[in-house]
Order: sequence, then structure tokens, then C-alpha cells
Amino acid sequence: MRPSLLLCLLSSLAAAAPFPEKTPDTPGNKLIDRYFAGQAREIGANNGVGHIATAEEWKAQAPEYRRQLAEMLGLDPMPEKTPLNVVKTGGLKGEGFIVENLHFQSMPGLYVTANLYLPEKVAQPLPTILYVCGHANVVKEGVSLGNKTAYEHHGVWFARHGYACLIIDTVQLGEIRGEHHGTYSKGRWWWFSRGYTPAGLEAWSCIRALDYLETRKEVDKTRFGVTGRSGGGAYSWWITALDERIKASAPTAGVTDMQNQVIGGCVEGHCDCMFYLNTYRWDFERMVALAAPRPLLIVNTDKDAIFPIDGVFRIYQNVRKLYATLGAEKHIGLQVAEGPHKDLQPLNMGAFHWFERHLKGADTMAVIDGAKKTLEPATLRVFTEGLPKDERNTKIDETFVPMAKTPAPATNEGDWKKQNDEWMTALKDKVFAGWPKDIASVNPQKENSAERDGIRMTAYDFESQSPYRLRMYVVHRDGLRAQDLELVALNVLDEQGWTEFCTTFHSRFGKLIEVFPGTPDDDKAFESEKKMLQHFKWGMAYICPRGVGPTEWTGSPKAQTQRLRRFYLLGQTLDGMRVWDIRRALQTIRAIPGFEETPLWMQAHRDMAVDSMYASLFEDGVKRLDLHDMPLTHNGTVAGDAKDVGPAMLNVLKYLDIPQAAAMAAVRSRVVIYSDKKDAWDYPATVVKNLGKEKQFQIREPVKAEPEAEAKAEGKDGAAGKK
Repeated sequence: MRPSLLLCLLSSLAAAAPFPEKTPDTPGNKLIDRYFAGQAREIGANNGVGHIATAEEWKAQAPEYRRQLAEMLGLDPMPEKTPLNVVKTGGLKGEGFIVENLHFQSMPGLYVTANLYLPEKVAQPLPTILYVCGHANVVKEGVSLGNKTAYEHHGVWFARHGYACLIIDTVQLGEIRGEHHGTYSKGRWWWFSRGYTPAGLEAWSCIRALDYLETRKEVDKTRFGVTGRSGGGAYSWWITALDERIKASAPTAGVTDMQNQVIGGCVEGHCDCMFYLNTYRWDFERMVALAAPRPLLIVNTDKDAIFPIDGVFRIYQNVRKLYATLGAEKHIGLQVAEGPHKDLQPLNMGAFHWFERHLKGADTMAVIDGAKKTLEPATLRVFTEGLPKDERNTKIDETFVPMAKTPAPATNEGDWKKQNDEWMTALKDKVFAGWPKDIASVNPQKENSAERDGIRMTAYDFESQSPYRLRMYVVHRDGLRAQDLELVALNVLDEQGWTEFCTTFHSRFGKLIEVFPGTPDDDKAFESEKKMLQHFKWGMAYICPRGVGPTEWTGSPKAQTQRLRRFYLLGQTLDGMRVWDIRRALQTIRAIPGFEETPLWMQAHRDMAVDSMYASLFEDGVKRLDLHDMPLTHNGTVAGDAKDVGPAMLNVLKYLDIPQAAAMAAVRSRVVIYSDKKDAWDYPATVVKNLGKEKQFQIREPVKAEPEAEAKAEGKDGAAGKK
């Protein structure tokens, strides 16, 4: 009896609901929607292939685009091509074809399970199809048979019509179950920091599959084609773009444009295997264009909710113009069938015709029969005696993209400058490449000011990045001019910090802060702040980066997750853009009359401490940073406690981690970290010691001191900005 096939087509599950998920109509939600729409349109307008005017221009640029794609998939440099260690474990004979059940290792311990379909008789090397699978979950009696078994009818068709066809399992739904859902539902935001996406893993499996096929005498390695649908459509794109051994390609339901993914919300229906980490801020047509000028058939249905036909058609039109520029317009086609996101015969027939034409030179007007399911899935199982003990599939996300090795602490200024410059270049080009390129004026506008109990609060609005115009609150003793202040400390607030700020100042400055009615008051906290400000000529500035406080966006946990995922489609992370907001806040302080030369400090807690530290690397004149409850690493695979895992920064772990960034900050500014894990900060402590700047870095026990007590602990030279 055949097992039930749960064709979960992950995307299809999500497609049952409209995109994007409905969220409350709040000011913060409107802002984030406007932001995403603006960013998606900017990428769509500037980062496709519309600028390519000549064949020579494409020939010159395509190799670098191919390298960039490999990098965004975590494949630059390419992993070592280690022995495949192919093992055939079984097989079967059908009517006019045979099947070999086999596995190979794309790297040691990373198993790819597969079925190789061949004609019963092979007289000469055959055109060969690599078939990559969508999200089909085929399980019998608790044992995964691999998603390859749900697509066996494709393999059978090709073998019966004179092709060799290798169908490979994916990591997530293969016989050894790995993970595609790291950010989709597992909270593995450190994937962004590692520069990891399972899309790269599947692309690597395809590359090694071609390596294996080249060893088979039945295969004509000059006539490789690739196809697959849904997730397999995406992987067809990856291998077509990366590997020019593919001579004809027919990806099915695997791509749409940034407008549909980000603005239309299609990202919400896809797991991470469908996307590269968009460091170079491409629209998807640039990746599609890397097929040119080879034969490419774009295949889709007209009612596919997760690959809408309008975006598919936009990509087709734009890439077709490139093919025309290359004199290869006859090599691009569009096959559209009526229907939803399903494995439909009309789609398959178009792909079959395409390969008959471009791999065999056959008459495309010939009648072709359809592909029908005939095989029992259990007969295609590879690991019939249990799974291998040395498998790495289940934890491959922890090692697939190598982390940077921590260099020895610099011992002199020359070595330090070289290392620091390398890290700064990586931060600018790979981690924060999604920042605006043109730095416009922050244009601070004084909105209001009020005095209560001898304390003055002034609100300034400033331009961070359209449409985000953020508000900064500056508090000091009444009667002091800006130029009278001995220092101004920028407090970067997270949600907890914003709540504490509101409860401290709400009863006196409620109208200025514009908090919700019913906010509780903390008179004790206000009196403590008041005493500190009366004792010292200090100004305290407060800022909430985007998504916090006044610009907070709301919705279900799923909606919040999908917003975070949109950022990486744009070549950003949320915290990477918060670093930008903090930079703009520092620029705003300097733009306020009277604050141009005032010593500037920063203070932040938790993830905002990390964000503030990175911001200080890009702005001159930050005299001191006080960083509380600071996470220890961006790497979620090594931290013993969740609070030790810092915010996601795109690709950062390919270059450095938080302790190295702390060293960079400590050489520029005095850094005080409040932590009970002193050993975790040995790296920055050693760097400043080696450079003779020990006073620049200090670890203190975390103490929940009142502001006045903390101020007294600093002493007068701290207040005067002499430290």
C-alpha cells in the first residue's frame, strides 16, 4: 500500500492565507511598510540588468556577478571538492528504464541521497537532467523516504525518452532531515551573522551532483540540463547561474521579483532555501540573467500565490531584453500554464519540449506523453539499513560557512592599523552595505521644550532614513545653555529602556514624550535623575532607534518574524539599520547649536550596547561608551545562554565577532563594559594593553546603581570629560 504523500510545499501552506499577514493599522506599522516598499523599489530600479547596453558589457560584468552570487550563497571561496564516496545501495527495473539508489558526500559527512534514472539500454552517452526537488514530505512509518520519491515520475519520463536523470534529495526533506527553516520559524537569526543560507547548501549539492554525473559513462557531460519546481525551481536557478556546465535550464515556479517578495509579502510563504543573503542588494532578475545566453525556459502557473505571474513576467521581460542584446533571444522562453502552485502536467510538458529541443535538437512539434507516477516510494529509499553515524546534515548550518579565525592581538600600532582597516572595510562593504549611500543632513528640528522641577527637556526631530524621522530628547538642569554642559551622554534605548524612560519622565513631560495614557510614574527614578543633573553640568540625550518606542511596529509573532526576514532580502538586518539610526543620532547632537564641541558619551544596554559600539566606529568624537549587559558573541551555536547571543549583523562572523569590535572601539574611545564574564573580554583587554592604552578599556561588575550613585562613582574628572 502506498504511503500518503504530504506534499507540504512549504510555500503552499503559507499561500493558503493572503500576503502579507494583516497587522494593526498603527503609525509604526505604516512606517515599516513604507520603508520596505521604498527599499524594494529602489533595488528594483537600480539593481537588475536594465543598465546592460551591449554584449561586451555583459561579458565583462557577468563573471563578477557570478562571484557575488556565490558569495551571497556562502560559496566564495568554494568549498574543497573532496572525494564523493559514492555508494549504490539498491535499485529497481521498470518498463524501459532502471533506477539506481545511491548516496554521495558533497563534503565529508554531508550526505546527498539520490536516484539515478537510466534507459534500460544505453548505446551512447546521453543528455542528462539534474532534477532538484520541491518541498515534498514523504514519510512512511516514521521514516523519511526523501522528497525525491515525490518526483519519481519526472525521472521515469526522462529515462524512457532517452535521458539520464539524477533526482537528488534536499537537506531539509531528504532521508537525513536537516533544516531550511532557521529564520522562518526556528529563531536562528545567527544564520544572518554567519552568512549562511540553506540555498547555498542546496547549490553546493547541485554542483557536486554534476561532478558525480561526469564520472558516469552513460552521461554526455556536454549536455547537462536542470529543472525542478518550487524549492527545486529555486535550486535550478542557483546551479544555472553558478555553473556553466548547465547547457539548458527550465526552472519551474522558483522565482519572482523584489516587488512581490517584499511589498506583496511572498517572502512569508518561503523558507530560507529560497533566498541568498542579499549583500549586494540585487533584484532577482540579475540572478536569473546569469543563465544568458544559454537556453532558459521560465516556467510558472498563472495563479501561483507565492510566485505571482506579474513578477515572473517582469523578470522575463527584463531578462529577455538582455538575451536580445546578446543576439540570443531564441534561447529564452516563457511557459505559463493555468492553475495554482502545483506540479501540473502542462508545466512539465513545456519543460520536456524545451529539453528535447535544446539538448537533443529534436522536433518541438512532436507530441509528448505526460509523466505519470508509477513507483512505490519505499523502493527508492537509499538508507535501508539505518542512517550513517558520521552524518553532518542535521547540524550543517553550524559549519557550512566558515567563521573568521580570531587573529592574535596586535602588538604594535602598525599591525593594529592594518587589522583595523581590514575589519572596517569588511564592515562597510559586507556587513553594513545596506546603509544609504548618500549621507544627507540630519536636519534637526527643535519641536518643543518644557521645564518641570528645575529640569528642562527639549525634543528634537531628525532625519535618519526615509521615512524614519526620529525624535531625540535632551534633558539637563534648567538655566544651563548647551555650551555650558560639561558632557552630553547619548542613551540608546531598547523597549525596556524606553519603558523606564517613560515611567521616569511621564508625569512631568507627558505631553512632550507623547506616551500612551495610563503610563505609570516612577517618582523615585525622576528624583534620582534630578539629583544627578543638579549635581553635574551634564546633558542626557535619549533616542529610540527604529522599531522601538514611538516607531514600534506590532503584530503577531509570525508577522514580526517575517518583517525581520524582509530586511535580509534587502541586504540588511534590523540591528544593522539601527546602527545607522544611532550614527544619525550622534550626528544630530553635533548639529544642535552649542553641542558642536561638547564631550560626547554613549550608554546602552543589551543588544543596543552592541549596536552603539558599532556605531561609535563610524563617528568621530565619541569620548566614552558605557555598555551594560553586553552580549558576548553573534554566534548562536556557541553561547551557553541566549542573552549572550548578540544581534544579527549580516555576514559579520565571516570577519570578526563582538570582542574584536570591542577592541576597535576601545582604541578610539574609552570603553567600560559592565559584565560578570571578564574572561570573555580578554581580546580587547590585550589589544589596548599591547598598544599602551590600558586606561581605554575597563570591565566592571554589573551594578544596578542609581544615576546619582553612578555619577559620584565617576568622580569629578569623569563629569568633566577628562577620562
